[in-house]
Amino acid sequence: MTLKPIDVTKAVFTAFGAGDVDAILALMHDEVRIEFYGPSVIPYAGFYAGVEEARRFFETVLASVDIHQFDAEEFICEADKVVVTGHLNLTARATGGRIDSDFVHVITVADGKWLRFRDFMNTAVAVAAFSTQKAA
Repeated sequence: MTLKPIDVTKAVFTAFGAGDVDAILALMHDEVRIEFYGPSVIPYAGFYAGVEEARRFFETVLASVDIHQFDAEEFICEADKVVVTGHLNLTARATGGRIDSDFVHVITVADGKWLRFRDFMNTAVAVAAFSTQKAA
């Protein structure tokens, strides 16, 4: 049975919350593309194509930040697109800087799996967090 776009998206969010990269990847299309906008000071910013690069993206995110809050507030589904709005609160592990931002994710689903994932957030806050040095 093929999952509906909203159901596969909720399953990815659940797996992400559990830090289960293998479960996330099981829900990625072979031709998945991930687009996280922002400069390279954000360790996971960039464009990723295919399941192995998706693994690199999710592992880098989970290794780079401590997640204090990652709340999806709305799941809006239209045909093969799911838009998720929410709020996150993270700490950059390298610096101790805080990242507090609303987010919007735009996901395209094909064959019951994520085909395209775009992340929109206040990247200026993330840049500041990853650029800050830990207090001595």
